[in-house]
Amino acid sequence: MSASTQRPGSHGTLITVAPTGAEHAKADVPNLPVTLDELVSTARDCERVGASMIHVHIRGTDAKPTLDLGLLKATVAALRAETDLVVQLSTGGAVTDPEENRLRVLEAGPDSASCTMGTVNFGDDVFMNRWEFVVELHKRMRDRGIVPEYEIFDLGQLTSLRRLLDQHGLPAGGHVHVDLVMGVPGGMPGDTETLAAALRVIPEGATFSATGIGRSAIPVMFAALSAGGHLRVGMEDTISYARGERVRDNAQLVARASGLARIAQRPPLPADEVRKLLGVQRSG
Repeated sequence: MSASTQRPGSHGTLITVAPTGAEHAKADVPNLPVTLDELVSTARDCERVGASMIHVHIRGTDAKPTLDLGLLKATVAALRAETDLVVQLSTGGAVTDPEENRLRVLEAGPDSASCTMGTVNFGDDVFMNRWEFVVELHKRMRDRGIVPEYEIFDLGQLTSLRRLLDQHGLPAGGHVHVDLVMGVPGGMPGDTETLAAALRVIPEGATFSATGIGRSAIPVMFAALSAGGHLRVGMEDTISYARGERVRDNAQLVARASGLARIAQRPPLPADEVRKLLGVQRSG
């Protein structure tokens, strides 16, 4: 099962911003965007410097991670009203969120959503993704016309992705796009050798983004760009800009990624080209 090997936007770079995540506490990272106003402001700033997609985790009034459906719907609506970004919701939530809540995320009607392809040790925790849950997520996204981004934390999960596509068909939009999440303690390392190994088993015709967690952020960016891949950056994945220097805001990380993409002669793609690349149908 494969998608077309010729895709729109192959001359440029899809830059996704992941501004918040579910791991960092606001008390420890005061500049982390956690309110809806902060998230929308961050999205606008990141769009101006090259982001075309936003990967969204939300926080409640206590600044703790939540999958509250009303707040998810309000977030999708606000991001669509204030930006042209492709809105991607996380179905991972926090590692403690039950499966039914993670599936209900799709009812918020995003353009895209994450679909993690297997269980992984996540630091001291376990990020559980049973096969039956992955299949249900894949099917529900297709039924709703929501384009998945298959999150890969370890190389074996690419084999699971091939199995999913062989048994259950292509996703909504007809194109397979993966995000290699590299450098998570318990997952694959964030280095060039591992990225090259992943590309040997990625489904034919698929496109990929890569995410380097923590200090692997810059090596993974260079490796992904050199291999024709796309980038995900943001304070979900790293809160250090350089040794001894904290990230000022998410736009700082997006601007650096945009600069590297231009140096690689694959400048940031606008959102309309990203929609064509991924098969996203604009809604709302």
